[in-house]
Amino acid sequence: MRQTERERRVACSTITLGWVTHSHDESAPSSPPSVGSGGRPGADGAGGDAPVEALVSGAPDQVSNEALEEESGLQRSLTNRHMQMIAIGGAIGTGLFVASGATVSTAGPGGALVAYTAIGLMVLLLMQSLGEMSAHMPVVGNFQTYAARFISPSFGFAMGWNYWFNWAVTVSADLVASGIVMSYWFPDVPGWMWAAGFLVLLTVLNALSARVYGEAEFWLATIKVVTIIVFLISGVAMIFGILGNGSPGFANWHIEDAPFHGGLLPIVTIFMIAGFSFQGTELVGVAAAESGNPHRDVPRAIKSVFWRIMFFYIGAIAIIGTLIPFTDPNLLRSSESDIAYSPFTLVFDRLGIAAAAAVMNAVILTSILSVGNSGLYVSSRMVHSMALIGQAPRVFCHVTKRGVPLNAMLATAAVSALGFCTALVGEGTAYTWLVSIVGVSGIFMWLGIAACHIRFRRAYLLQGYKLEDLPYRAPFFPFGPILAFGMCLIVLLGQNYEAVFLGQMWEIISAYIGVPLFLGVWLGYHLIKKDRMTPLAELDVRGVTREQIEEDIERTKHYDD
Repeated sequence: MRQTERERRVACSTITLGWVTHSHDESAPSSPPSVGSGGRPGADGAGGDAPVEALVSGAPDQVSNEALEEESGLQRSLTNRHMQMIAIGGAIGTGLFVASGATVSTAGPGGALVAYTAIGLMVLLLMQSLGEMSAHMPVVGNFQTYAARFISPSFGFAMGWNYWFNWAVTVSADLVASGIVMSYWFPDVPGWMWAAGFLVLLTVLNALSARVYGEAEFWLATIKVVTIIVFLISGVAMIFGILGNGSPGFANWHIEDAPFHGGLLPIVTIFMIAGFSFQGTELVGVAAAESGNPHRDVPRAIKSVFWRIMFFYIGAIAIIGTLIPFTDPNLLRSSESDIAYSPFTLVFDRLGIAAAAAVMNAVILTSILSVGNSGLYVSSRMVHSMALIGQAPRVFCHVTKRGVPLNAMLATAAVSALGFCTALVGEGTAYTWLVSIVGVSGIFMWLGIAACHIRFRRAYLLQGYKLEDLPYRAPFFPFGPILAFGMCLIVLLGQNYEAVFLGQMWEIISAYIGVPLFLGVWLGYHLIKKDRMTPLAELDVRGVTREQIEEDIERTKHYDD
């Protein structure tokens, strides 16, 4: 029987990385863990009941998988359908429904497709890297835990707080957007009232259990998926003259300088925008710690979800660019307040759907709530995981009987509330800066995933483990993560290259303020703790065993009963 809730809280108050309270565990073995049956680390059950204080052998700065599994308190209640919709829901937001028209207007239909395809391939490589690590090691905190373990504790510290802040501000941005969307139907009701109400709703959903969150996200994301599928089918029918009042064919691909309007530089601009559009696909990695069968479901979600998202984005942009000329000024109206000018609305209008604006407004609202729901979930898990290893206040270790890190979630909700208040009071200058910081933080997260995978795979082979024992193996290693890392750097450095060329110093500072902040947090923690990069031979690359997962599921059933 696992520890009681009271025992878990007491133990959590003492779990830390070695530099906080513990010295190296003298009782730990001095050699890497043995390989059990089938060559998989820990398959024979060795070390499965490691004490809380147990640290990774040879690496005093790392908490073992067993300790994380034992003390996380999270429950493995998410199914395969939840995992897939969580990833889809996090990656598809207002950027597709509202802002996609601006990308076509900027670079032409061909330029937009090239940019999104290139970024899509980059994300595929990153998700393959994340999938390999997550299926083998589905621990709380996911890539933050990997960053602390495979690179250094200070890098993990920066990654974790960076990602938490990313999603906390994203939730606040979605709350602001929800107020704007609701003004379409209720223009006399202040937007902040709707924002506050939706924040309470999302908090309640997340407070019940991970499964309730998963169910809510499943149905919210389903609405988005159904809308996109209807849009794609209708768009193809309109192109070939089956629906609508006449088809432009492919004439819009040849007007003026289409399909590549403005040449290379506009494509580079969309390259940056597309990089942020795909953020959210990594949610499946964080959710792996609460998956009932991560060895099966994580690889399945990684493979299928990516291609669905690519199909949705590229298909939608192709239809928009075909049916609407890139010279149409309405495409540049990309605010949530311009629902009537959403490219989806424009296409449905041409189909003769009188209530197109109202329908899309409802869809966009569900999209906003879906992303906000995921943001509150993933950010609370991230700060909870950091508390488990001593990198966040210990109060965030607390988990309810139903496996919800309630304190972490309430703190995230409070920060999100402050964020949308910042946007609603005054001119919102501070909020603009917050959003800019968020844009950079997502790229650092991707860079970290690529770097972690390279070190994980090298350490895994160096310590004598076999690739065929991995539940999922990234097919293009090492070229995949190296290429993805390079492309991420391009997106990071070029996110506002126009301001650099024009010498617009204030715009440059606003665009890149997230870079020195991330590096400052990383360096500051390093100088305080004087940590080091762990040698490859000392890295803990053991996976979470099926036996551990089954224990977690049994605990979940016990609590549910």
